[in-house]
Amino acid sequence: MNIESTRRPGLLHRSGRWCARHAWRVVALWVLALVGLGLADHAWGGTYADSFSLPGTSTQTGADLLTAHTAGAGGTASALVITSGEGPVTDHRAAIDAAVANLGRLPDVLSVADPLTTPGAVSADGGTAQLTVRFDGNPASFDPSYLAEVDTAVEPLRADDVTVEYGAPLGRPATPKSADRASEAIGLAVAVLVLLIGFGSVAATGLPLVTAVIGLTVSLAGLGLLAGHFSFAQAAPTLAAMMGLGVGIDYALFLATRYRALLHAGADPAEAVGRTVATSGRAVLVAAATVAMALCGLCASGVGFIGALGVAAGLSVLVAAAASVTLTPALLGLLGHRIDRLHVREPVAEPSGEADVWHRWAARVSRRPWLFLVSGLLVLGVLAVPLASMRLGHVDAGAQSTSRTDRRAYDLITEEFGPGANGPLTVVTHLDSRHAESESLRQGLADSLRRELAAVPGVASVTPPVPSPDHALLITTVVPTTGPQDAATADLIHTLRDETVPRTLSGTGATGYLTGTTAAAQSFTDTLTAKLPLIIAVVVAAAFLLLLTVFRSPLVALKAAVLNLFSIAAAYGVVVAVFQWGWGGALFGITEKVPVESYVPMMMFAIVFGLSMDYEVFLLSRIREVWLQSEDNHLAVATGLAATARVITCAALIMTSVFLAFLLSTNVAVKMLALGLGVSVIIDATVVRLLLVPATMYLFGRANWWLPGWLDRFLPHLDPEGPADAPEPLAVSDPDAVSDPDAVSDPPSDPGTSPDLAPARGERR
Repeated sequence: MNIESTRRPGLLHRSGRWCARHAWRVVALWVLALVGLGLADHAWGGTYADSFSLPGTSTQTGADLLTAHTAGAGGTASALVITSGEGPVTDHRAAIDAAVANLGRLPDVLSVADPLTTPGAVSADGGTAQLTVRFDGNPASFDPSYLAEVDTAVEPLRADDVTVEYGAPLGRPATPKSADRASEAIGLAVAVLVLLIGFGSVAATGLPLVTAVIGLTVSLAGLGLLAGHFSFAQAAPTLAAMMGLGVGIDYALFLATRYRALLHAGADPAEAVGRTVATSGRAVLVAAATVAMALCGLCASGVGFIGALGVAAGLSVLVAAAASVTLTPALLGLLGHRIDRLHVREPVAEPSGEADVWHRWAARVSRRPWLFLVSGLLVLGVLAVPLASMRLGHVDAGAQSTSRTDRRAYDLITEEFGPGANGPLTVVTHLDSRHAESESLRQGLADSLRRELAAVPGVASVTPPVPSPDHALLITTVVPTTGPQDAATADLIHTLRDETVPRTLSGTGATGYLTGTTAAAQSFTDTLTAKLPLIIAVVVAAAFLLLLTVFRSPLVALKAAVLNLFSIAAAYGVVVAVFQWGWGGALFGITEKVPVESYVPMMMFAIVFGLSMDYEVFLLSRIREVWLQSEDNHLAVATGLAATARVITCAALIMTSVFLAFLLSTNVAVKMLALGLGVSVIIDATVVRLLLVPATMYLFGRANWWLPGWLDRFLPHLDPEGPADAPEPLAVSDPDAVSDPDAVSDPPSDPGTSPDLAPARGERR
């Protein structure tokens, strides 16, 4: 008798069994949470808006100085572009005056600049003008109903046959709603199809979907409540939906698959649920903890915008995991033996024989592990080639659809004022007391500053520096020759900020700061670029320690981390090729080549690394489970691969469809994330799982499970599959099948199987 089977069931086993036996209570609690949080979100939920506040940077300091010393010059500026069909805009003086007055009376408006009296606000032909409005907050975060008030304010212009377009960020609330609901529906539809084909049972298909949808709805409602108190980016709910729906289906699917296998083996339904939660449920918790940990690692960036995105996605993952280990067992308890009813084909559980196609694949890999390892690395290397030319930046309104008002405003400004007018730079010079008190000194410094700025290559024009009302500042505007997202504009910002302005002001006692929306976006990019190595180090180190603790193997943990880095590099390469190089970008609604949004690589790394660990955990958990029973590395790899092949393949297809469906989003950054994440899942489910993982584990042999004694004593025990909870017999018909050369054969001269690294038979490592 196996001594393990006499042990008292663990906490997860008991909790799963309790949920199955008290199913209606658990379902009622989740429905109560769903309704309660939904109503609370409707009543007190907040809104989402991008905020690039970077305390301590030149950009933020300059903006703070403007707010402190110049009334109406702080806040966020947005241009209303007006153009007359015929004749100059000066012919519409009365309508312009009325619109300026109306806009000035709107709530949240700090100032309105009359275009007819503002230098440079009217185009050379006189047919177009920019009406600049400053708001006390980011208008992108205002309620869409605010635009109705703006529409009313500019009605005199439209009544006078003047076209009005709203530039970013004011125009963003007018953006057509993103197709998130359509994306979710597509993901769910594909999930239904995949599950029906893969598992045959209508009940087994519906259960993961119900669990995932309920968990996702609860997490989005909770996120909405948090948004009422904290700042979350516009992409936060979309990212949370992508993650919550994808992992929610996956986690419930893994549990349902293990339950059906136990049920088919003759276990009592409630006991089968308990053992399911104790085994696959534990793997779900480990996987969710890995994903959430990777996402929370984004907080190490020190940038609230990025950290909040990580929290939003991490929240959805944790709620999905909670639903999987509580709601899923309850639903399994309600279904009992009826889980295979209403089947569209013969229901299929985990394979149980060595003749299975996945056992045969494992045998093939074992005969030529080096060939499959090199082939897999070559594929990833080719996909990763474009990564070398990645350029980070901020995708401006020029890359959006022409159906958007901010895109039309962008095009009008480009045509009439030049591309650089879409991203003017503001130079704020903080004067010392001598210059503040002396007009002659101040004017001399202003002339020198303007002359030096105008001489810099890439500068289209420079306005005369003007003093603030208290004479503490000099303020001037620099218009680049290139658009906000061009690499030349980024180079110009660095030149002005790091060289020209400091050199010009050297010895004067004054300090210069470069600010404005474009400068802020570049500072944001620079900050994230500098922080990315730290994020990678933190996430990889944390994941390595977690996997080391769970699988008790330094080699397995290190191999998982390294392979995931290769996988992420390949996903990065695809994103660069499509969006930056323009290869097939039109297929995804991208009208021009764009830089990679600055925060996308960081977000992708955290998410992809976490999701890669998801599949790694489920695969390695089954491999280790067999290893602990048989001490046979080849049998463990073959059986683990076969047992998880169907469920991981189905999970990957579902996850890929969920991610790629979000390519329908109107947000370019979301499109980048959707493509990158979808590609990464495909890579993980094919190249990594079918080639690299089995090949490396065969090459390492029994060394996979070597752990120094001192480290074993130091690490806490967190078994991923809970063998102490009476594991079922091996999922092979013949435990000795591994010795059959037609099943799985040992590679010759395997250096990883040396006796000094192998634990004794029966000894658990």
